[in-house]
Amino acid sequence: MGISIVLKIAGIGILTAIVSIILKKSDKDEIATFATLAGLIIVLLLVVDMVGGLFDTVKSIFGL
Repeated sequence: MGISIVLKIAGIGILTAIVSIILKKSDKDEIATFATLAGLIIVLLLVVDMVGGLFDTVKSIFGL
């Protein structure tokens, strides 16, 4: 699980960067900004899900 999530985040980052560069080259800076924000939100959702799993694990370890 550890390396797969890193690869997913890296893949999303690379894809977002490529889309952003292509859109900026075609003078669509606003859409490039929205595409970058969409990639950031997707990565944040992945991280929030992982943190939620961490809290569930900690809660089960301490029996809360």
